[in-house]
Amino acid sequence: MKQCPCGKSKPFEACCGKFLSGKQTAKTPEQLMRSRYTAYALGGYGQYLMTTWFPVSAQGLSADELSEKTQEWTRLEVISSSQQGDKATVEFKAYFTAPNALNLDAGQEDVMHEVSEFVRIKSKWYYIGGNVS
Repeated sequence: MKQCPCGKSKPFEACCGKFLSGKQTAKTPEQLMRSRYTAYALGGYGQYLMTTWFPVSAQGLSADELSEKTQEWTRLEVISSSQQGDKATVEFKAYFTAPNALNLDAGQEDVMHEVSEFVRIKSKWYYIGGNVS
């Protein structure tokens, strides 16, 4: 069994795979964030990304576009997670290489630092958006 890309040291099927397959929904914002990272890291899970995105925030996006793998996501570091009622934030760093990026050498690792916002509606968590630095 291959290890899950989200960094939890669990097999994919026992970790984010159960969310990406639709067998379960994320119970916490951190689980949702990790599963969304995994969807990007693996590619081909645009429909999952769309269904876990707060609908108003996802306007103009498509499952086909989100399924495309544009970077090689290499690792995830969760910095913090907080929740107040039905609202939450997760701060993380997602590391990647972008082989054809204009301002990176091919294969050089870069980082995306984000504080993501989530909302819970009828017991289901949704990604609203994030502040990237």
